[in-house]
Amino acid sequence: MRRSIDDYPFDPADLPPSDDDEFSPVSWAVAIADDYEDAAPRVVLTVEEVGQAGYGLVAHLSPHLARRLRAAINDALKEIGESESS
Repeated sequence: MRRSIDDYPFDPADLPPSDDDEFSPVSWAVAIADDYEDAAPRVVLTVEEVGQAGYGLVAHLSPHLARRLRAAINDALKEIGESESS
């Protein structure tokens, strides 16, 4: 089984202001899959530079690692003053 959960195409407004091309335009997608040899379900995170489809990075995260990533994002949001409901 493979199922897309969410994907975000790049929007130029996402890049921080900069005088040069310091930041890469990036899109991301989150899916779930269980078509591995152990048949364990995993969260699949794909990050690709715009215009480089098929050359991005794909992380196949166990539930434990997906929760750790979620916690890290929540902690980073708290550090910049964003609440969980934002």
